[in-house]
Amino acid sequence: MRNAVTLSKKIMASIKVKFRSSRVKGDEGVIYYQVIHERRVRQLHTDYHIRQEEWDEEKSRVITRVADSRRSHILYIRERIRWDMERLSKIIRRFDTEGISYTADDLIEEFRRYTDEYSLFNYMENCIIRLKQCGRVRTAETYAATLNSFRKFREDKDIMLDSLTSETMELYETWHNSRGNSLNTISFYLRVLRAVYNRAVDEGITENRRPFRHVYTGVEKTVKRAISLQHMKRIKKLDLTLNPTLDYARDMFMMSFYLRGMSFIDMAYLRKSDLRDGCVIYRRRKTGQQLIIAWTEEMEAILRKYQENPTQYLLPVIRKENINDRYVYRNVGYNINHNLKRVGELAGLPIPLTMYVARHSWASAAKAKGIPLSVISEGMGHDSEMTTRIYLASLDTSVVDKANAMILKSL
Repeated sequence: MRNAVTLSKKIMASIKVKFRSSRVKGDEGVIYYQVIHERRVRQLHTDYHIRQEEWDEEKSRVITRVADSRRSHILYIRERIRWDMERLSKIIRRFDTEGISYTADDLIEEFRRYTDEYSLFNYMENCIIRLKQCGRVRTAETYAATLNSFRKFREDKDIMLDSLTSETMELYETWHNSRGNSLNTISFYLRVLRAVYNRAVDEGITENRRPFRHVYTGVEKTVKRAISLQHMKRIKKLDLTLNPTLDYARDMFMMSFYLRGMSFIDMAYLRKSDLRDGCVIYRRRKTGQQLIIAWTEEMEAILRKYQENPTQYLLPVIRKENINDRYVYRNVGYNINHNLKRVGELAGLPIPLTMYVARHSWASAAKAKGIPLSVISEGMGHDSEMTTRIYLASLDTSVVDKANAMILKSL
């Protein structure tokens, strides 16, 4: 078998691509690399399998035909080989530049270590672990969601960080488009991947090949998902006594509205100790900002409908101790949003009903009542969280409570 052209004539070590055919006629053979250094020859095995006719012995390369049904598979293997050879060349250059004394076995071991640690899947999994250790659970969850999405796109085929190209990202963007995902959803996943990639660049794992330069990573302003007070009245008056799951979903939606559009995660983690002296005093989990809300009869009426929560939490969302509370609140939230779609249909709403609609609707109702923007703070519309904090930090809480009372009286 003839040798392939070596990666570089300037360095002592050389790498050659080889093909070993199967002993069983008709079965696929395997690609491997021959590592030669200081007259020692070693083999670096791969999991790339091809047929005899897909190997060009003279040029030592994988070949395919345009009409071949295996063309995409062969092109994938060819691309993997190209990246492997580049990575091996990079390791050799680094060893030689730094004056490191190494053997062919050392070269293979370094290649395998790099492959194990710096594939995108493995690197992201390590990032997720580090984020959780630092208490950044929500960020870890967004990384995990992005990793799962990219795994599906790649059909669970891992890829090295230094193999990410603009073409890969464009294909990923197209894949999302084909699934009907919104521009902001696609941008969310791409921004997370870009953050991971930039971290790898900062750590010197890969050079910046700018793989995100041709995909959209901005944020489009979305139409506010709000409903009128008239629609809120319809939801409130629905008789759902024969359907407890819809009734519960409606109650949590109304509670969010009553609590000035409180986000569901903040509702889930409200503690009994947060309700004191006729007020709910809590910190937003998203920003850490403290908010004080007057506790009203409407809120108390919903709370009384349900058996007292045996846990430290106030509302009937997380109802058991010693469990994965984040998993519970997300699961309950999913079920509530699912059931709210039906509630919205029963109320004849023009848009799908979700917990987030309650948040936007409170701001919209406040604005319709002529309440100053500094009071409602346009909390959901500001481009910067800092702007919202500036408005609310200097605001007398009683002013906001009066605004809330005006809104609740309209229901």
